[in-house]
Order: sequence, then C-alpha cells, then structure tokens
Amino acid sequence: MSYKEVELKDYEYIMSITENDKERVFFKNEINEDYSHDELGGIKKMPDIVIQAITTEEVSKVMKYAYENNIPVTPRGSGTGLVGAAVPLKGGIVIDLSRMNKILELDEENLTLTLESGVLLMDIGKYVEEFDLFYPPDPGEKSATIGGNISTNAGGMRAVKYGVTRDYVRGLEVVLPNGEVVELGGKVVKNSSGYSLKDLMIGSEGTLGIVTKATMKLIPLPKKALSLLIPFETLEKAIDTVPKIVKSKSTPTAIEFMQREAIIAAEEFLGKSFPDKSSDAYLLLTFDGNSTEEIEKAYENVANICLESGALDVFISDTEERQESIWSARGCFLEAIKALTSEMDEVDVVVPRNKIGEFVTFTHELEKKANIRIKSFGHAGDGNLHIYILRDKLSKEIWHTKLSEVMQIMYDKAKELKGQVSGEHGIGFAKKGYLKQSLPDQCISIMQGIKLAFDPKNILNPGKVCE
Repeated sequence: MSYKEVELKDYEYIMSITENDKERVFFKNEINEDYSHDELGGIKKMPDIVIQAITTEEVSKVMKYAYENNIPVTPRGSGTGLVGAAVPLKGGIVIDLSRMNKILELDEENLTLTLESGVLLMDIGKYVEEFDLFYPPDPGEKSATIGGNISTNAGGMRAVKYGVTRDYVRGLEVVLPNGEVVELGGKVVKNSSGYSLKDLMIGSEGTLGIVTKATMKLIPLPKKALSLLIPFETLEKAIDTVPKIVKSKSTPTAIEFMQREAIIAAEEFLGKSFPDKSSDAYLLLTFDGNSTEEIEKAYENVANICLESGALDVFISDTEERQESIWSARGCFLEAIKALTSEMDEVDVVVPRNKIGEFVTFTHELEKKANIRIKSFGHAGDGNLHIYILRDKLSKEIWHTKLSEVMQIMYDKAKELKGQVSGEHGIGFAKKGYLKQSLPDQCISIMQGIKLAFDPKNILNPGKVCE
C-alpha cells in the first residue's frame, strides 16, 4: 500500500481544523520524540503531523481529510501500551486523544458513566466512588486512558470476580476511517440487534475506528475489602492451590502470584518494606463485599483451603495501611523489574487456569536452558501470566537472537496448553507474527476481511494486529 507523502499543505489544512491553534498541532521537526513510540522498547517511527484533538468533530474532519488524501493515521492515548500499537509505522498523522478528557454524565438510574476517551483510569475510580459507585476493571497502568483500555480490552487484577473492560462497555461513539461518526450500543443492558459492532471495536487496537466517547457500566461500591498474603514453600504449591480456591465458591476479587525476587525488587524500588519476604512464593488475594460477615466467611474458607494445601501461614491485611503496603509493591513490579535490567520484553500469554503451574515451571526450566533471566508474576485467578525476558549485559545481536528464540518457545508452549497469545495487552505490531501462528488461517482471513470492511484504504493504524 502506498500512501501520500505528507506536505506542508496537509499540515496547514489540519491547522485550519483547529482554527490555527499552534499549541495543539505539530509538524515534522516540532514533534516530540515521545510520539514515535509507546512503552514497548525497540520499535520507533516519527509521525509527520501530530494533532491533540479536543472534539469528536476535529477527529472526524482529520479522518475525512486523511481518507480522501490517502494519509495513514494512528490514534493514541497516554502511550502506555506494551505492543507498539500506538507507533505510527507508516508516518502520517497521529491523533492524540488525551486532551479529550471530560466526564460527560453520571446516570445514577441506569448506573452508567459517559465520558470522553482521554479520561484516565485513575480519575474514573476517584470520581465514581464519591457517588458510592464502582468501576471494577483494574489494569495495572492507572495513567492509561479509558479509550486505550477499550482498544486493548484491558483486564487487570480484579478480572477474577468482575471481568474485564469488555464487560463494562455499554455504548461507544466511534469515528470511522472515512470520517463518519457512529453510535454503537447505548445505555441498554441487553441488545440482540444484529452483529455486535460495539464488541468488534473493543480490543481492535485502533485499527477499525477511533473511540471518542464511551458509556461504561458501573456497580454499587462494595463497602468493605481486605487482602490475604499467603506464603508457600514453592511456587508450584502456591499455583496448584488456585483451582481449589476458584472451585470453592468463595470468589476472591483478585488472585495474584508473586515470588520473593519480585518482592525484594519492589521493596528497593519503593523504599518500603513488605510485610513478609521469608518465603519463595506467595498468593495475594483480595475479597470485597458489603458486610464484614460476608467477607470473613469467604476468606476463612479460602485460608483453610490454602493451609490444607501446604501454605506456611496466612497474613490478613484488614487495614488500609497494610493493604496499601502489599498492593503498592504488587503495583510496581513491572517498574521494579525494569529498573533491574538494561532492556526487557514481555510475554502476556493466557492459559487455562489449571495450566498456570505447568507454564510457570516451564519458564523456570527455560531460564536455565537458555541462560537468560526470566521473571514472572501475574493473575493466577484468570490464567494471564506476565513473563519478562531481561537483556542485562547481552550484546544487541545476542539479545535479539535469544529473545526471539525464547519468545517462540513460550508461545509454542501456550498453544500446546490451549492458551492464547495475549490476555490483556493486545497484539499491536510486536505480537502479530505470533498471532498468525496461534490461529487457523481461516480466522486470520476473517479478521483481515473485517479490517477491509471498516477500512478499505487501510489508512487507520496500518501494520497492526492481523496485517
């Protein structure tokens, strides 16, 4: 596909859309290097024009112009993605939606929140809690935008009990590649009206349309919460306990696994001490509900299951301060691991819950075999594993060779265990080769057909997901 080379007159037209607001439109050398990449290292490409849009109308006009002139467009939120989905591989225009950050309506009768796509995840939680309401999805990166969460169908730690972003999207306003604006879904709870175009948009990583507004489902805020930190002698024993917990009917909000190395790294990174680091492996569970009795019954049942399955102890964190010390450590694992090495890449495979132990044990063996450091933690309750391959002092050439080999081995193992390539970070540019290997050719062809139906000129976020 050949695209139009961007010229000064294209910049001038985009400027005119904003009434010549030089604070929001940038051309060539004026563009900040941040726009060339997201949080994935190693893949960079500068755009020719950046517009920080503030209305749906602006996004629509830019897309219409780009469509008519065959200019590629890459939508972008906070740039916190981990697969290169916000990298403008073909140059062209980047539409930065982070300034479209207004909360538009809280509907307490329908329990929905309507907002622009640039609103940050952290701001949603704070805002709705004031009304005794709760937005459950809890991806780790709180500075991500809701539009980015929708575009990757982000998951997070509370997925065990509450599900993922998809489960909370009621309606979307979307700008299509030709500039037309469509409303998908709405405030209705049930909808069997034809193909679910709304659900196609969720997880499409900005390749089918640009989400400009969203109507999200809320639930009443649980009144109480506590966490259990449970040490085990080995990670295998910890993870083998998870299916028993899930089967027990005492559903925790989150079930995370972690190892001592990650905890020590987090302690150093935060400058705070963790409640316990005497063991090699831990499960971290949270329970929430509306009464102390309800939570106590659930956690006592789970605590007994863990002790019967070889847990060394059960630490109860029932104060805000104690919970904060544990969860702040868990929340910074990624940053702490990053600080320990020169470069890293991640595999966020998802496997059936009863295969987590097998997969983690496999990565430990692979670490020794490949002679490269591999660190992992993740959502034990939903099978989504975050496995980090660390470069350390390897030369660029050896790093890329080993990284490619190790990733291939891990994705092959995930496929063998009936897992999938990504649990929550998406495919973007970095993982599309692995996606093609993991799915039948018919499925990839269907995806490509969907892309063609939405974007016949292939101008919206080209080079991503299934291309």
